[in-house]
Amino acid sequence: MIQKVLANKVGVSRKTIVSLEKGNYTPSLLLALQIAEVLEIDINAIFYLEED
Repeated sequence: MIQKVLANKVGVSRKTIVSLEKGNYTPSLLLALQIAEVLEIDINAIFYLEED
């Protein structure tokens, strides 16, 4: 799925999706859940805590 389509489906800008992909933006829980739902995957598959 291209960034613009995902952005439209979850109601954010393409720039927000780019920032998420680069790790420059932490989504709200609601946005994270919406993205997981649109992509039809478990939220843990795309959003997780990185260990140092």
